Amino acid sequence: MSTLSAQDIASVCLYSLADPPSEQKLRVQKQSTEHRISIVSKWDIPAGAKLLEIGCGQGDTTAVLAELVGPNGHVTAVDPGPLDYGSPFTLGQAQAHLSAGRLGSRITWKQAEPIALLEADDTQYDAAVLAICIWYFNTPTLLRDTLAALAKRVRTVYIAEWSLSSPLQTAQTHVLAALTQAALEAHNPAPHSNIRIAASPVVIRAQAAASGWALQSEGTITPADHILDGRWETMEVQGERFLKQIHELIPDERQRTVVLSLRDATLASLESDGGIKKVKSMDVWCATFTRSS
Repeated sequence: MSTLSAQDIASVCLYSLADPPSEQKLRVQKQSTEHRISIVSKWDIPAGAKLLEIGCGQGDTTAVLAELVGPNGHVTAVDPGPLDYGSPFTLGQAQAHLSAGRLGSRITWKQAEPIALLEADDTQYDAAVLAICIWYFNTPTLLRDTLAALAKRVRTVYIAEWSLSSPLQTAQTHVLAALTQAALEAHNPAPHSNIRIAASPVVIRAQAAASGWALQSEGTITPADHILDGRWETMEVQGERFLKQIHELIPDERQRTVVLSLRDATLASLESDGGIKKVKSMDVWCATFTRSS
């Protein structure tokens, strides 16, 4: 894989929507880009590749992929989220800004449910990418069906998701917070959290196998200290709003007690860490799958 410059990629991304862009915003965007480069480096994506990215969001991974495939490659980036979703910048703003920059000609945005798009369009791609998006799926079955639909369009699928593991004790709080959020969302008829299913690598591998995909390689990366997802998810669980939702969404006492206890375990782990600024983010699992037949 060619060497990618986080500085160059970050310069065309979201931070520069600020007027004027600040050094702090540039640093945050660069750190996010470095994280995405670390993930993409686990995959063997050649220059010139034609990629389909599922769950592109605001395009942080999209920009890295567009830089990687070069002027002869292309990224079709798909997300079902409304274009006015997101803060302080929306998906629509972030995507439009990338389209207006030097990588814009390499990216096509699609606001659509992935399965519906794949069923309506017979375009073939070299590979599909699902980077830190699977936990947004409402059910494991939806993931399996999406992977099955992809089998008609690509021969390789690259997946990255939080691993629910880490060699760092201070990342266990992130693991607990993720499981707590997923446990609550399991009772939500209209899930909207960042974490709707905290699918482990074992679960993802099983859904991939059920839809005709064979695991070719896998590994993990430990995020840099400045990747703050662990803190963000912990603060979500820590908040009074989350506690209120537990009581509103779970009428059954036994089931409610499970989620309350998970929250208590998260807060106990947070205290053991020494506070929110000590919380680290868990590892990211990166895998490559090919069609098994």
